[in-house]
Amino acid sequence: MALTTVPEPTRRGPGSARARAPHGAAGRIRQSEGLAGYVFLSPWLVGLMAITAIPMLLSLYLSFTNYDILTPWSEVEWVGFANYERMFTSDPSYWHAVRVTLTFALVAVPLKLAAALGVALLLNRAWRGVGLFRSLFYLPSLLGGSVALAIVWVNMFNRDGAFNSMLALFGIEGKPWVNDPDWALETLMVLAIWQFGAPMVIFLAGLKQVPTELYEAASVDGAGRWRQFRAVTLPMLSPVIFFNLVLETINGFQGFTAAFVLSNGTGGPVDSTLMYTLNLYIKGFTDLEMGYASAMAWVFLIAIGVITAVFFGTGRFWVHYSDGEDR
Repeated sequence: MALTTVPEPTRRGPGSARARAPHGAAGRIRQSEGLAGYVFLSPWLVGLMAITAIPMLLSLYLSFTNYDILTPWSEVEWVGFANYERMFTSDPSYWHAVRVTLTFALVAVPLKLAAALGVALLLNRAWRGVGLFRSLFYLPSLLGGSVALAIVWVNMFNRDGAFNSMLALFGIEGKPWVNDPDWALETLMVLAIWQFGAPMVIFLAGLKQVPTELYEAASVDGAGRWRQFRAVTLPMLSPVIFFNLVLETINGFQGFTAAFVLSNGTGGPVDSTLMYTLNLYIKGFTDLEMGYASAMAWVFLIAIGVITAVFFGTGRFWVHYSDGEDR
């Protein structure tokens, strides 16, 4: 009986025309999609290069020069680390601005977060009209660091302002708060604390994610409200607290608009509101020492980076996530 040999099907290698066709079409599709993505990203990329990356590199170069805006580029002199040496050794206004900024951040940021968390706890209830109150508390944050808000704040805390008029109703004599060196910075702190709406909304979102079963179990174990807050709310909110702490600390160090408006761009009275960024502005655009101001800006950037790194480095000791893993 004859055996008929059945020919094996021809195996087409990856280089054959039929095998290449699907892969080639898919490759062309992916390439066209990638090109379209870059086209849509091009405005952002152009903005990143023109508004952020190139100016940053230019300011880094200027920080090693004596550039003063008015001098032509051909006459700019390279001074090396002279600007940085002056900053740390022979400029008392620099260290005064550092102290003012640290005082502002160390006082205003914790109080702002405490106010935001407290109000969030009050608004995390099914009360009638709670949505309206949430909107009202968030409204100041929508105004942000606007000049108009700073002007209103200055007028409110003048000698004849609304705050002193309210104190007069109780027989208390007011002060020219914004013109008093002992109280000018405190008025800026109150303004910053009053704008707690943004972290409040984030705290509210975090509170919504806390399982109610944890509170029920704590209540069964006899834990009161304060104990539940310490043992359940704070640990479950620790990632949100960490997020708000990092953002608000950076914003606190970058305070500028209110200090500029209150002092008419001088940092007064008696340099009591001379924030770091305001001092940088004065050096660069008032004293026309742009090289020195650029050095101040880079030191500021490095300091913010170090502070942020410290937060992330210490966060693993107190930030707890719902999956049981600390990061």
